[in-house]
Amino acid sequence: MCWSATADLVAGTAVSAVGVACLARVRNPRDVPLAGLPLLLGAHQIVEALVWNSGGGSGAATVVWAVIALPVLAFGVPVAVWCAAAPRVRRRLAVPVVVGAVTAAALAQALVSGPVTAEIRGHTMGYAIGLPHTPLIVAGYLLATVGALLLSGDRRLCVLGLLMGVGALVCSALWRLEFVSTWCALAALCSVVLLGWVRARSRGAVEVSP
Repeated sequence: MCWSATADLVAGTAVSAVGVACLARVRNPRDVPLAGLPLLLGAHQIVEALVWNSGGGSGAATVVWAVIALPVLAFGVPVAVWCAAAPRVRRRLAVPVVVGAVTAAALAQALVSGPVTAEIRGHTMGYAIGLPHTPLIVAGYLLATVGALLLSGDRRLCVLGLLMGVGALVCSALWRLEFVSTWCALAALCSVVLLGWVRARSRGAVEVSP
């Protein structure tokens, strides 16, 4: 997610601190899964620091990184949004939740079936995972995660969804060019947006979108 072990460790620690701040401000238990997302993202970056330090490969840290990045987020994000959403919008959120469950199952099967390897490529870390029907799985992943945020009925979460969608395109382009990995910057920015969402929720200031 970052361009070096040090960057991953520093960014992961900072994002985890934002996650702790988010959880400390939660007033509604239904907001806990979404408020805890920065803590998960921070831990994810710290795990990748271990992957960097091990020189890549297919060790435990690589597998843990893939499990969090793929099935856990594919299913966890839409479920967290569903939990925090107003009752009137939960029905439409059933679509990304179901898509996320199916996508997570396919990703978990791929992780179980084949090896997961990591390779240092300059200032990026490349991961090799045997995914069948990759375009379909990627589409399902984006629909489950970004789609859930856009359908949440909360303006701040819609902004977060747009930020994630555009940021993913930019980060993916830079990563594929093997120029530099900037996913950690996106995770940090999204975590700050989530902190603003939690603060607004704690004050009862919820901005509703159609």
